[in-house]
Amino acid sequence: MTKGKIIINEANCLGCGYCEKFCSRECIVIPGDKFSPRGYLLPVFANPDRCNACGVCNWMCPHFAIEVYKYIENEGTGSS
Repeated sequence: MTKGKIIINEANCLGCGYCEKFCSRECIVIPGDKFSPRGYLLPVFANPDRCNACGVCNWMCPHFAIEVYKYIENEGTGSS
């Protein structure tokens, strides 16, 4: 199963919310209690179990603040 992980570069993030708005799986949220060093509300990768590394959050970020990593999760050993 394809899974994803994102890294948010807090120094680049301006809290625009595009990542949250365009994530169809609701993996990213802006909870309203975490701020960047420059005082902007920061998104949080709150639902990593839902992420499939589609990359839409990265594409939509105008500030290049998100990196997306894709990995394959083994579902078992496959031996019977």
